[in-house]
Amino acid sequence: MFQAHPRRGLSLAAAAIAALLASCATPEPEPAPAPAPPPPVHAPLPAVSLNEGVAQAASIYVAFMREAGSIQAGFTSAEAIQAAIRRGASYEPAQLSRGMIAYGSILALQSPEFVQGVRGRAADPADRREMIARIVADPAYAATLPGADAAAGLIIDTIGRDSAAMLVIAEAVEEDAYTIQARNDPRRRWATAHIADRVTRLEGAKALSAVQMLPSPEESARLFTAANSGTGLSLSPARAGPPYTPAVARSLAVAALAALGAGGEDARANTEALTVEQNSEFCLNMSKLMLFQCLAASRPSYEDMFCVGRHVARDLATCTAQNITPAPIEVPATAVAGGAPDSAPVQTPVAEAAAAASVSATSALNSGR
Repeated sequence: MFQAHPRRGLSLAAAAIAALLASCATPEPEPAPAPAPPPPVHAPLPAVSLNEGVAQAASIYVAFMREAGSIQAGFTSAEAIQAAIRRGASYEPAQLSRGMIAYGSILALQSPEFVQGVRGRAADPADRREMIARIVADPAYAATLPGADAAAGLIIDTIGRDSAAMLVIAEAVEEDAYTIQARNDPRRRWATAHIADRVTRLEGAKALSAVQMLPSPEESARLFTAANSGTGLSLSPARAGPPYTPAVARSLAVAALAALGAGGEDARANTEALTVEQNSEFCLNMSKLMLFQCLAASRPSYEDMFCVGRHVARDLATCTAQNITPAPIEVPATAVAGGAPDSAPVQTPVAEAAAAASVSATSALNSGR
């Protein structure tokens, strides 16, 4: 008969008791997962910053357009026409072009959506540095940033109003150049008389066109404050989607640098470079050449009046419109003298029309419309 070994029995009993005790014991808690690392703490973005040079350039555009906008039809003397010529000729084309783009950048900074959208992309210092480099290398990149349509809308709407105002003046002055020739117009006697010193008046217009324009201290201060505060210009909201002209893209680029805190006094080289746009300058330069040709061909005062309407007011309207409105533009067959064919400015409508009719003022006025 089989008989269990006493020691073996005790071992089995001890194992059973240990297993029972283990099943009743409270399990050890699992270690808690390690806390997630805190998000990186970045230094706050620099404040919005645009240098005084941009505000001064913008003030030149604003002040000149205000002055040119004071030209009115209904001239009462030959001297009044000459005063309008002097007023309309008193801009240096490159300065006026740069001023228009600078003004556009300040208009863009009045859009909180654009400023916040740009800054929202730059919380990481590395991202901010990359954005600054991309804007400087390719101004069109700024047009892809959040809120660009809101900022571009302000630029296009405001400068578009300047263009429209100049067009109204152009049509009124050109019409008056025909009206004043009527026999029942009391101004006809002096309007049809030949100008006494045509050469001096032409050279005077050329001299005024070469004089460097000085910024308005009051206007500069107002625009500088508006740029850096984002308020003060009382603009109505407006939106405009792409495509954008190079001038609008450059205005957005300057504004984007300012929104990133990279448009201050130490960034003048970048902001000044971004306000240079060849097609814009080319349009204004061609307008001046056509004004000089018009004055050279003009003899009586009513022809000078037509020159004011056509090659001051109308060309200013056209050049500002071209800066903000994309349009298909034909490339001329020959390059501009002094430039490589692939870098020459494209032919603009005002240049094309003016080149085809350099003495059209006299012929149109004397042969009827």
